[in-house]
Amino acid sequence: MAETTKDLEGVVLDEALSITLAELSAVCRASDQTVRLMVHEGLLRPLGERPDQWRFSGAQIRRARRAVRLQRDLELNLAGAALALELLDQIDALQARIRNLEFQLGSHTEE
Repeated sequence: MAETTKDLEGVVLDEALSITLAELSAVCRASDQTVRLMVHEGLLRPLGERPDQWRFSGAQIRRARRAVRLQRDLELNLAGAALALELLDQIDALQARIRNLEFQLGSHTEE
């Protein structure tokens, strides 16, 4: 029987990391224009006034990579990717609240 393997690719991002527009484009394997459109649509919020001054944090890098993946894998346009990211953000926030409430309930029941 043939054994199949699947390669996984991962990147560990430091929250304090800050990269430029060109670096973000390279990391996401997207054009500068695509990243500029993400900023224009409000998907990304870089620091800096102009594109040549923009700096993207680790959280923005993860968000950009997720948006590019949604566009590529699900064939979403930018508006669709923005909506999907908003919904995923809401799910993440709700899951964090649930964990927090479960922790609080667990600590009260043990006392």
